[in-house]
Amino acid sequence: ASVILVNNHPSGNLKPSQADLDFTKRLCNSGNILGIEVLDHVIVTKKSWVSLKKEGLMPESA
Repeated sequence: ASVILVNNHPSGNLKPSQADLDFTKRLCNSGNILGIEVLDHVIVTKKSWVSLKKEGLMPESA
């Protein structure tokens, strides 16, 4: 099984917050224990989106 995380930033700022990065790391670690691969974390705004994987910001375990 695998998942792609998606969350919105109503502020319009695409930059991942430290909370976004910490949450992604925790979910990747949990996924490893459960056998669920976290493929990516995508942040969306009204005008655009950013992929943490594409930006090289996914944890090493992902």
